[in-house]
Amino acid sequence: MTDLPAHEATPREAMEFDVVVVGAGPAGLAAAIKLKQLNADISVVVVEKGSEVGAHILSGAVIDPIGLDTLLPEWRSEDTPIKTAVTDDRFYFLGHSGALRLPNIMMPPLMNNHGNYIASLGDVCRWLGTKAEGLGVEIYPGFAAAEVLYDDQGAVVGVATGDMGIGKNNEPNANFTRGMELRAKYTLFAEGARGNLGKQLIAKFDLQQGREPQKFGIGLKELWQVAPDKHKPGLVQHSFGWPLDNTTGGGSFLYHFGDNLVSVGFVVHLNYKNPYLSPFEEFQRFKTHALVRDTFEGGKRLSYGARALTEGGYQSVPKLTFPGGALIGCDAGFINVPRIKGSHNAILSGIMAAEAASVALAAGRAHDELADYENGWRNSPIGKDLSRVRNAKPLWSRFGTLIGIALGGLDMWTRTLGFSFFGTQSHGKPDYATLKPASECTPIEYPKPDGKLTFDRLSSVFLSNTNHEEDQPPHLKVKDMALQKASEHDVFAGPSTRYCPAGVYEWVEEAGNPKFVINAQNCVHCKTCDIKDPNQNITWVPPEGSGGPNYSGM
Repeated sequence: MTDLPAHEATPREAMEFDVVVVGAGPAGLAAAIKLKQLNADISVVVVEKGSEVGAHILSGAVIDPIGLDTLLPEWRSEDTPIKTAVTDDRFYFLGHSGALRLPNIMMPPLMNNHGNYIASLGDVCRWLGTKAEGLGVEIYPGFAAAEVLYDDQGAVVGVATGDMGIGKNNEPNANFTRGMELRAKYTLFAEGARGNLGKQLIAKFDLQQGREPQKFGIGLKELWQVAPDKHKPGLVQHSFGWPLDNTTGGGSFLYHFGDNLVSVGFVVHLNYKNPYLSPFEEFQRFKTHALVRDTFEGGKRLSYGARALTEGGYQSVPKLTFPGGALIGCDAGFINVPRIKGSHNAILSGIMAAEAASVALAAGRAHDELADYENGWRNSPIGKDLSRVRNAKPLWSRFGTLIGIALGGLDMWTRTLGFSFFGTQSHGKPDYATLKPASECTPIEYPKPDGKLTFDRLSSVFLSNTNHEEDQPPHLKVKDMALQKASEHDVFAGPSTRYCPAGVYEWVEEAGNPKFVINAQNCVHCKTCDIKDPNQNITWVPPEGSGGPNYSGM
């Protein structure tokens, strides 16, 4: 057996809690709050890799208040970041030069956004963080959970935060600090889509057995402050179609809220086939459409970010529990894709897991499975929300945008009547297996950015306030560089240079040979590379704590 490096052999300090929560998003904070509501004596800690609560949170966001109403029924009477109610709800199909508005009466009832709210989900999480701390929850921002801890029987007993002060040579430097062990009777994982530890737990405990493969999209977002005469508070606008072709799934969102603020974004489903496609460039092209470009005239772009999102839905949710812990929120895959909403289900899942953990703790249990959570979610509001839209994504993927959306809408309508023509459809291949060889595809020529409405990736990353300690090992791990050259470069023409929304990856010529260059400093932690690399040859791991984007108002 190879000896551990000296710094890894050094014992870590440990702290004991009843419950450790990994991730200070809506699911993790809801779980922490609910635990304290149920029993103020339960000791709860939340560990968060962002520099502060909300720093890594990225969402549209139109919020269905069902989760908040359940967790904090009095929230409407308080001063919260949730101030703009939806007043106008529009859905469009876009062609290259025109737009067809779909009558609201055609939309299935669950697609109605009236009664929902537009807000910054990052700001909502900051507010939830203060609520949690007010109840006695300990929150440790700037500490990335890097390792799952197990006991001799294989049960999860907590997590360890990453070491800090490790140089690029993998040796400790003058700032070295050993990570901390946070041990618990139960550990709840709320890392968001494609969570690093969640991914490991799914593999270790075979939680995906009997389920469809998880599916993903990449969501890109900009926050603009627009001219007052362009602002329409409460407007929620979605579209599908152009600039994507009929075989590529995705669409846009445009939300007006706050002080002349507009959230504009674009989602591309990561089962796309053409390796020359760039989700970032498709987003920039979308903004030039006649339906939306006038919105930004005289405005200012304030921020930019990108994040993977789970799209598999009902049939792709893994088993949620294992000895000592559970998956909640987007670690579990609870986004409703047609509604482009997940925060409500994230909060509800945090509540359900907290209730199960509270019962277990009251009974003197520890490190076993929270079976009530696993057994109950399908009959809960989460399961009912996802069940009604279970075929929207697979029908879209199978039949293309026009026919697939029509069939998905029909399925949602018939389910309101208690039946379905389609049963439960399969998703097919995982997203990494859908790319065609470059020789079978046509390169896509994207227009150059104008610096006013459309932009390049590096100037966009600057607005995300992304920063990493430069003297640290790269947090993007390539298992086999020879395979990366032979397949990702030679067969697929280097799609990493296009699917990454932050300019992390480059293929450059060095002495006549292509070399794979990783600009890890640019990484906005979207996880797209971990999902879409055709050989699953790239693995995202947490960088040193507090590294990554520092989103404001997103």
